[in-house]
Amino acid sequence: MSLLSIGVLVATGYGWSNFKALNENLTTTDVISAEGGGEKPADGAIDILMVGMDSRTDAKGNPLPQQILDELQAGGSDDGGLNTDTLILMHIPNDGGKAVALSFPRDSYVDIAGGYGRHKINSAYGYGKNDAVAELQKKGVKDPAQLETESKQEGAKNLIATIQDLTGVTIDHYAEINLVGFYEITNAIGGVDVCLNEATQDDFSGADFAAGPQTIQGRQALSFVRQRHGLLRSDLDRIVRQQVFMAGLAKKMLSAGVLSDQGKLKALIEAVTKSIVLDKKWDILGFASQMRGLTGGNMEFQTIPTGDPDLQTPADGSAVEVVKTDVRRFVNNLNVDPAKTGTPSTPAIDNASITVDVRNASGVAGLAAKVLQSLVAKGYTEGGAANAESGLTTSIVRYAKGGEAAGEQVATTLGGLKTEEDVNIPAGHVRVFVGSSYDGPGAQSFTAGTKLGLDGARQQQPPAEDPPITADGVRCVN
Repeated sequence: MSLLSIGVLVATGYGWSNFKALNENLTTTDVISAEGGGEKPADGAIDILMVGMDSRTDAKGNPLPQQILDELQAGGSDDGGLNTDTLILMHIPNDGGKAVALSFPRDSYVDIAGGYGRHKINSAYGYGKNDAVAELQKKGVKDPAQLETESKQEGAKNLIATIQDLTGVTIDHYAEINLVGFYEITNAIGGVDVCLNEATQDDFSGADFAAGPQTIQGRQALSFVRQRHGLLRSDLDRIVRQQVFMAGLAKKMLSAGVLSDQGKLKALIEAVTKSIVLDKKWDILGFASQMRGLTGGNMEFQTIPTGDPDLQTPADGSAVEVVKTDVRRFVNNLNVDPAKTGTPSTPAIDNASITVDVRNASGVAGLAAKVLQSLVAKGYTEGGAANAESGLTTSIVRYAKGGEAAGEQVATTLGGLKTEEDVNIPAGHVRVFVGSSYDGPGAQSFTAGTKLGLDGARQQQPPAEDPPITADGVRCVN
C-alpha cells in the first residue's frame, strides 16, 4: 500500500482549498507533541510524516466491505492493517524552495520507540497499537470504535517517535492514508502516466503490466506501487516505483485537466475525506495557501542510506540494514531540519581542493570511471579510477587522517555513502570504493542495462547511456 498521493494533495492544495467540505469532513487525530505542529517552525521548514497503511478499515475505523477488499486484492478484513506499507518524510521550506520527499524502506531494521528493541520499521505502528488495545481493555473499554480510534492514535505516536529518533528531526504534521483511499484518489483524477522498461507480472501484488508507457489507476495503480516480488532489489526498487509514481501524480494533479474539472475535484475531495487522517494541529487550508509556489518540478525524491539489503535478523527474518548515524548525517546534509537535529552544518570545502580516487569493487565494468567522471563534473580534482577486489556490496568513502569533512562532502555528493578514516590515504585525497548496490551519480548508465544474478552479482547487458524517457517526460523504471 502506498500513500504517494498525500504529499501531492497537500502540496497542490490550492486546487481545492476553497471547498469547505474538505476541512469540515476530514478525520483528525491528536498525535503531534507540543514541540511540533507549528505552521512557521523556527528552522524555516515544515516536516510531514506521510504514512501509507495496509489497513482494512476506512478513516473512521469502519471495516471495508469484502467486495472492495476483493477488488484491491487485499485479502480478508482481518489481514494486515497494523503495518505501515509506505513511509515518507516530506520536508517543505517555508520560503517556497524545493521540497524533499525522503523515503524509508519498510523493512529498515531500526530501534523501535517504546522499548521494543530492534525490528523492521513498519512494525512500529503495530507495536504501539497492540499494547494500547490491551491497556484500554484493562480499563474496561469495550466499544470497538473507541478501541480502534484510540489504539491507532498510540500506534501513530510510536511510529512518529521511531522516525524522530532515527532522523533527529521533529515531526510537525502527520498524514495517513489507507488502501481504499489510494484506489479512489487515482480513479478521481483519471489515472497517472507511468513507464516500464520491461513487462512484469506478480501474483502477490496483482501486478500485470506490459513494457512501455501506460496510464494506470485504481487497482492497477495500487499494484504498481505495492509490487516488490520480482523486482531486482525488492523493497528498494519498489521505492523507486513509488517516487516515480508520485512525480507523475504531481504532474497530473497540476494539469488543467484536474484543476479545472469540478467533477474531478469533487470526487477527489470525497476520496480524501473518507480515507485520510491528519493531525489535529494542522490547519490544512491555511497550509494549502502557503503551498501555491510548490509544483511537481519543485520536489526532490531521496531515500535514506541503507546497507545490506538481506540482513539476517534474530526474529524478523531478512531486513534492510540501516545505521542511525548514517541516516542522521544524510538528513542533516540534505538540510532537512539541521536546527532540529542538534548537529551544526559543516562549512563546505572547495571541491577543487579534494582529490578523488575511485575503486571499482562492484563487478560492473567501467563503473569507477563513470563515478569519477560525475565527481569531476562537480568540480572535484581527478585522482584516478581503478579496479579493486570484487564482492563489496555497500559502497564506502575513505578519507585521510584529519580529512573527515572532505570525506563526508564526497559521500554526500554521491548520495549519502558511509565514511571511515584510512591512514593509508594521502592527505588531501578521498578514495571511493564502489560496491554492487551503488546507484548514485555515475551509475545511471548501467541502471537499465544491468541485471542482478541469483547470487547478487551484476551481470552486464548492453548499457543505455541514459534512463529511457518517453515523449511525455515520464521516466521508465523496472
